[in-house]
Amino acid sequence: MAYRNGTYVAFHANGTNRPGESDISYYNLLKAWSGKDDDSFTFINSHDKASAVRDSSKAETLRRSLHERLKNSKNMLLIIGDTTKDDDDWVPFEIKKAVESYNLPLIIAYTKAVNNGGMIRNPNALSKYWPQVLKEKIDTSSVNAIHIPFLKNVINDAIGQFNHKNPPTGKGHGIYSDDAYRSFGFNL
Repeated sequence: MAYRNGTYVAFHANGTNRPGESDISYYNLLKAWSGKDDDSFTFINSHDKASAVRDSSKAETLRRSLHERLKNSKNMLLIIGDTTKDDDDWVPFEIKKAVESYNLPLIIAYTKAVNNGGMIRNPNALSKYWPQVLKEKIDTSSVNAIHIPFLKNVINDAIGQFNHKNPPTGKGHGIYSDDAYRSFGFNL
């Protein structure tokens, strides 16, 4: 898990005792982007504060910490990889709390393994990668979400643009326009 300027970032735990272990390459990429001095992409590493979360006494501590972080967030960046749907504990918990308790818009970034780095035009075509709770929230139009590729400039734009006062449109199916993708350097 990571926090970026008030933004909570969720990772797929996949049975490990460290959230993010299975998506560690994407987490490390976020850290590398944040560590560069040439731009404003930064976040606070919360992994150091939440080790061994499978320990039942620490799980409740993590749960309280997640509530506090979500409460102070403006949006949630959810990284979807090819195994995210298999997570049955922390990722569903974080999605449910972000949407139901804190009305946070979701920025859903699809990894290259899922999306090949291309534009997201039809989020439903990627629904096989969604955790069940995300599918339910999108199917019932109870979440504001934008679907994007896991690319630095696109993530940075979405994080800077969308919040609970300015959510993405499309009731769970939000996507960037062709003009936005052009501004990100895509050739259409």
